[in-house]
Amino acid sequence: MKFAEIIPLLQLEPLVVIDDPDYEIETACGCDLMSDVLAFSQEKTLLLTGLTNPQVIRTAEMTDIRFIIFVRGKRPQEETIALAREKGINLYMSPKPMFECCGLLYKAGLNSENIRQI
Repeated sequence: MKFAEIIPLLQLEPLVVIDDPDYEIETACGCDLMSDVLAFSQEKTLLLTGLTNPQVIRTAEMTDIRFIIFVRGKRPQEETIALAREKGINLYMSPKPMFECCGLLYKAGLNSENIRQI
């Protein structure tokens, strides 16, 4: 699924845009425990999280996650946004809760093997 398809689906507001929105997303991980992201993330993963601190960016960098969506309308600190720019990680914000975001992604075609809410 192209990231561009996810933007209207989850009503995303861009915070940091680095990559082309035609980037192909193969899996999504809905998670607030960064240790689980480290343990379970795969290539071309989209991270959905309610955490907004810089540790999210550092975890994404270690796991090659290029797109992060902050759920529930949470806006990250400026420090987090600046670090994402520095590391080349795309940040978006959705007003929807994590459960709904995961459900909408599933309904749009990311199958159950590719969607994980940890």
